[in-house]
Amino acid sequence: MKIELTRFRVRENTQSIVDEWMQFLTANAAAVRETLEPEQMYVETIFSETIDGIDYLYWYSVQGEDGSGVEQSEHWLDEKHMQYWRTCIDDTFPAEDLTPRVTMIPERVEAAMKPLATIGGTS
Repeated sequence: MKIELTRFRVRENTQSIVDEWMQFLTANAAAVRETLEPEQMYVETIFSETIDGIDYLYWYSVQGEDGSGVEQSEHWLDEKHMQYWRTCIDDTFPAEDLTPRVTMIPERVEAAMKPLATIGGTS
C-alpha cells in the first residue's frame, strides 16, 4: 500500500478554473468512483492552500501497489481531469512529496483496502 501527500503549485490566474475542476469532480462522484478500482485508489483527497498569495493543491492518497495511473486511463472523466490538470498545475514548479512519518490504520480497515481480485483469496 502506498500513502502519499504531494503538493502542486497552481498556475497564476487559474483559481476560477481550479474551482470549476473541483466542482466537476464533486458533481461526477459516481464516475470518479468508476475510475478508482483500476487505479487501486482506496482514498484520494484534494486539499487547497494559499501561501504568500500562491495557490497550491495537495493530493493525499492511499493506493494499492499495482494500480494503473490516471495518465493511462481512457475513461472520459480521467481525460477531462487531465485537461484541467494541464491547464491549472504549474509544471515549471516541481511537485513536493511530503514524507510520511507514522501511519495509523486499524487492521480491519487496512484488510478492507485490498484489490477486489485478492479479497477472499482469489488472487
